[in-house]
Amino acid sequence: MTVVKSTLPDDARRVACDALQGTLVDLLGLSLIGKQAHWNIVGPRFRSIHLQLDEVVATARSHSDTVAERAAALGVSPDGRPETIAAHFTLPAPKEGWVRDSEAVQVMVESLEAAIGRLRERIEATERPDPVTQDLLIDITADLEKQRWMFDAENFPREE
Repeated sequence: MTVVKSTLPDDARRVACDALQGTLVDLLGLSLIGKQAHWNIVGPRFRSIHLQLDEVVATARSHSDTVAERAAALGVSPDGRPETIAAHFTLPAPKEGWVRDSEAVQVMVESLEAAIGRLRERIEATERPDPVTQDLLIDITADLEKQRWMFDAENFPREE
């Protein structure tokens, strides 16, 4: 059942909404990863990384709302149910229990990097079918790249 009629042709809408749904899963998952690390981080850099993790969570949650609303505007119901996230989320995540500050930073770098890689694929896929969705994905990528850079700088010089 389509409640909202899209202005896009069906093929273009399908490409755009597939990209949006995958991005929604990644963003909601990133917010969960960020909170898990936030609650369990330990180490000498606890406070600064604890606060930085909340920035990632806020960014991911804000963008997830925008992504879901874009999908709805295109006539596709966004799916952010816990079972959907659990079934489709594959980004690196922190281990169970307490997480050393350097490990939290590394998992955030890896998770953000993986999400950015997928976003770049979706940016390419949506270029022709829906430049509006592509533009949204570009904005999200820029914000996640900034977060990745900030986390990556936390572990310099690299612990060898």
